[in-house]
This record gives sequence, C-alpha cells and structure tokens, in this order.
Amino acid sequence: MKKILNTSFFYAILAMVAGVFYREFTKFNDFTGKTTLAVMHVHLFVLGVVLLLIMLLLEKQFNLTNNKKFNQFYIVYNIGLMSTVTMFLIRGITQVRNIEITKAMSSAISGIAGISHITLGTGIIMFFLILKKSVNNQSFQ
Repeated sequence: MKKILNTSFFYAILAMVAGVFYREFTKFNDFTGKTTLAVMHVHLFVLGVVLLLIMLLLEKQFNLTNNKKFNQFYIVYNIGLMSTVTMFLIRGITQVRNIEITKAMSSAISGIAGISHITLGTGIIMFFLILKKSVNNQSFQ
C-alpha cells in the first residue's frame, strides 16, 4: 500500500516539474506553437497520480497487492508511463528548439512512443485482470 502511495506522490512531483518545465522552456525559447511538452503534465497527473490514488482505494478494499501478478503489473505500468513521458519530452524539445532530425530518427521516436503506449496499455489491462480476480475472490468470502 505504501508503495502505491509513494509512487503516486513521485508522479505528483514529476507532473508539477513537467508543467513548470513546459511553461518555462517554451517561454525561454519564445515558442508559441504546439508541442508534446504540453501533454506531459496531464499524462503524469492523470495516469501517475489520479489512477494510482484510485488504485490505493481499491487496494484497501480488495487487497490487490496480494495477487502474485501485482508486481509484474506495477513494473510494466511504470515502465510504460515513464517511457511514454520520456518520448513526449524528447519530441517536445525537438519541436521547441526546431531541431532538424532525420526521417529515420523521427520514425524511431514515434516507434518507441508507440511501444511505450502499448506497454502502458498492457499495464492497464493487467490491472483490470488483477482487479477482476480480486473482486471475484472477495465475492465468495
């Protein structure tokens, strides 16, 4: 339970840092266009803070961490979220700084971002399977 709370707190701090970085980095570079840096804060806040706080409430009710697959989910989900946000950061910095990247490099960034989103989605599915099993187990007690 502590691990979920601490992770949520970590993402709260990271979300605030991402929001400040977006605002200050674009202002410092006189950038007014669209950039993926704008979505980092929201992704971290919703998927890192809100979802984990909801998970904390569900843990209290259904003992999700007792499921032997919980640690696998936790690792997959956090890798997915952190790699997704990292790709937003890389893409956003290249957009704000107007860094010329090759088509191959742009494709690589997009590919890694896609794999990151798939990993994140896999983590979400794993969570629902754990939750479903925990709810079903409690129904029979």
